[in-house]
This record gives sequence, C-alpha cells and structure tokens, in this order.
Amino acid sequence: MRLRHIKGAEEMIASNRFVVQDPDRLQGEYRQMFDTLIGASSPANRPLHIEVGMGKGRFITTLAGNNPDINYIGIENHSTVLLKAVKKLEDTELNNLRFILMDAIGIEEIFAPGEVNKIYLNFSDPWPKDRHAKRRLPSRQFLARFHTILSDDGIIEFKTDNRELFDFALDELNYSEFELIARTFNLHADDKLNVGNIMTEYEEKFSSMGNPICKYIIKKKVTE
Repeated sequence: MRLRHIKGAEEMIASNRFVVQDPDRLQGEYRQMFDTLIGASSPANRPLHIEVGMGKGRFITTLAGNNPDINYIGIENHSTVLLKAVKKLEDTELNNLRFILMDAIGIEEIFAPGEVNKIYLNFSDPWPKDRHAKRRLPSRQFLARFHTILSDDGIIEFKTDNRELFDFALDELNYSEFELIARTFNLHADDKLNVGNIMTEYEEKFSSMGNPICKYIIKKKVTE
C-alpha cells in the first residue's frame, strides 16, 4: 500500500526533540544520552534495545512504557510514518525512548560495536523479488550488520505473518554468526513464546484475518 505523504513531515521531524538528529555523532554514546534525559547523576548502564522498521511505533512505545529501566530507540525510514510515532511519544513523554529517521543499511555507522543488547524486527518488508533478497532485514547481509552492533549476549527477535519470508529467515541463519534459540509458526497459539507478547498494528490486523504469526529468537554464536 502506497504511503500518503504528509506535507512538511521532514521539517517537523528535523526539529522534534524526540528524534535524534545527526545520530552518527552519538555512536558509542547512546547510554550517556539517555542518562542525561533521565537525569541520572551517575551512569545507569541501562540496556539498549532497538526496533528496526518500527512503523507507527505502538510496539516500541508500549515496551518503553512497560520497562522504564531499559533504553529504546526506534528506527524508521519513512518520515510520514515516523511522524505518527512521534505524536504517540509526545502524548506519553517517555524519557527512555527516542527515534531515528534512517535507512537501516547504515546501522553500523550509527551504533558502535557491542552497543546494542537486543534488536526487534517486526513485520519487515518482505522484498518479494529474488534480486532484492539482500534488502530483507533477516537476510545474511543485515544479520552481519546486526552482529557487529550487538553485545556478546545480544539477541534478535523477529516476527512476521509472511511464511515465505520466515522460511527465508530461518535458512539465512545457516550463513550467519547466529544460532536459533526458539521459533514458532503460530505465535498466538504458543503457550511459551506468546507470554508477554505485544502486538504491533500489523500483527493485530493480520491475526484478525486469520493469518498465523511466525516468530524466532536468535543469539550470537559463542566463539571458543
């Protein structure tokens, strides 16, 4: 579905206090940024979790509200969509959540090696044409980027209703430095993985249509 552009979205985002401007300048210093926002007198060393392709922001805004001791950054590539997430955050005034407008292909220039503790990928663009496979967020190319910025105990959680994309994602693990912790082909019927599940806008829509939701959790492989 084609996005309807909101006139002036770029300008509004460029001046919004909830959106990190020039994020590459904060590479390796995001925890300090949040310490300043929270008003910590000494570094709190809070974990940093990010959502890549956050859409309208309901998932990550809910997470941040439920977990005040974790810092969150939502990444979105479309200014019109990000603006809707910004409006949600303006209503909540959470100081442990900020946004970045960017293409995730440059994520290694934004976060330092090992700076991120968890990555969420929710209902990512499937890029159905084979020639676009490397653009898919669970592709081996993106997994290599994520591997760099994740801490040694870092994990990735991926959800989708697209079974072809999910099968692709599972296969790509064979060419990555990650290993599978858990998976399900029907999240909402899974007694373990569905505990505490927060639904995104897309998840609510697709599940109401009867589409089963797939999910995996992966972690970095342990090197001897």
